Amino acid sequence: MTDTEFDTALVSTAFRLAGEEGWHKVNVVKAARAADLSVAEARARFPATVAILLKFGRMADQAALRDIPAEGSVRDRLFDLLMQRFDFLQTHRAGVLALLRTLPGDPLTAMLLACSTRRSMRWMLQAAGVDATGPRGDVQAHGLLAVWLWAVRAWERDKSDDLSGTMAAVDSGLQRAESVASWLSSSSRSAPPPPPVKPGAGEIDPGNPPPATGPVSMSGPDGMANPPTQTEPPSSEPPASGPTIPDAPV
Repeated sequence: MTDTEFDTALVSTAFRLAGEEGWHKVNVVKAARAADLSVAEARARFPATVAILLKFGRMADQAALRDIPAEGSVRDRLFDLLMQRFDFLQTHRAGVLALLRTLPGDPLTAMLLACSTRRSMRWMLQAAGVDATGPRGDVQAHGLLAVWLWAVRAWERDKSDDLSGTMAAVDSGLQRAESVASWLSSSSRSAPPPPPVKPGAGEIDPGNPPPATGPVSMSGPDGMANPPTQTEPPSSEPPASGPTIPDAPV
């Protein structure tokens, strides 16, 4: 068994157990035994239960980046990448939902996952053709994070086979971000330096991220913006005034 196969088996089993028993009952030893894996090897590769979550996030990124769109606007490419990430979450839906229910009572894990998710959003931006480096890249990642968290709220409720509600939320979030700033412009117009941004939130669950810093212009060669706030995510129709960053991180 390769390292990749070992990690995939342990992480998948951990999320299966979470769906059956709740995330609070999951640990590395239990997952290793349930998957018939070496506990010693599991200890070497997963020093703590939170390592399972961080590995899960990287697996979600890899699933999204396995088929990077080569054509279309930046907005279209981001839509495809985010939906491919949701497709991965969907294969572990019960476990992810169990995690979402647990995180509000575990702020340390939530904060760690917040930082991990912002890195994931930077990967999505760069794969879509946005430079997303330096301080401006931090703001760009925070803007896409707001869209992601908005869509996670919709995904949590979405019981459709084709994730139509989630698709509507992603499309709506990207559309509203575009309306705040011309981040889809292919020109590389200069813009003032972005304001400082506090760490964002959530990896798989929309928990309690700090508030967004307001609309920001993104460039390099394309940009994104923090969407304007709204209190509730859509059920089936896109919102009128754009996504809101939810109240607790994943």
